[in-house]
Amino acid sequence: MPSLRDTRLRIRAISQTLKVTKAMNLISTSKMRKGKTVLANSEPYFNRIQRTMTNILNGVGQVNSPYFKSGKGGTAIVVVMSDKGLAGGYNSNVYHYVLDLCTTIKDPSLIVIGQVGQRYFEGSPLQTLKTFCFNGKLPDASDADKVSQFVFNQFADKDFAEIRLVYTRMVNILKHKPEERLLLPFNRDEMRKLRYNEGEVPLAKNEHFEYLPSPEEVFNALAPQYVAGLIYGGMLEGYASEQAERMTAMDQSSRNAEDMLAKLQLFYNRARQANITQEITEISAGTAALA
Repeated sequence: MPSLRDTRLRIRAISQTLKVTKAMNLISTSKMRKGKTVLANSEPYFNRIQRTMTNILNGVGQVNSPYFKSGKGGTAIVVVMSDKGLAGGYNSNVYHYVLDLCTTIKDPSLIVIGQVGQRYFEGSPLQTLKTFCFNGKLPDASDADKVSQFVFNQFADKDFAEIRLVYTRMVNILKHKPEERLLLPFNRDEMRKLRYNEGEVPLAKNEHFEYLPSPEEVFNALAPQYVAGLIYGGMLEGYASEQAERMTAMDQSSRNAEDMLAKLQLFYNRARQANITQEITEISAGTAALA
């Protein structure tokens, strides 16, 4: 049975931990909301790029672009994970999703976003081409551009058959689901079917824009921005999911700490009362013996 002194030390340590978990909960809540806000604000820009590329395909028809051509090599997977831990099952869920995905594809290679992700895959047999670390900050467009440039270079240099993106989509504050989507090569039929937002009307068959210097060059110039937009969206979704997972983990940790504190405080009060009763009994016995 621990002494009163040991119990006091444990109560003090758990109280300090409780302050940290509550503070991290509040910080994660703020970061999650900011990430969702940035994602919502950036969507119109990348949606416009997507609509322009769709209009080119629908208006021009056949567009000669190297981004429609599939290579003969393996598959590269861009994996969005985190730079920091204490995020519940966020990184573990992505890790197991990627392992399962790699059993169904040929010669998989990884492009990992996140320092924690790097540690996860160090012990796996999968080859990691590069790891991007952004110190846990809110992703911005320049971060996505760095990843996108590397993706395009790898697609061209190593003749990959395809490059996919795996990230965590935030369904709601409690549900976060790992998902994947194809980055390269582009699929003409799928791009022609890209949905327009409510209130936006696609070009009619007899309508078209004039693209200078040519539709192909405009399409190829927009392609890196389009892929960067997909990566940026995945990074922001992952960031919001990470913060939501951390918020939930810290909330559960706070509850556990409060339960431990209640039990320790009860034990401490009972032990202290027992000591006081014993001291009173000894004093009374001593007084009676002297009398």
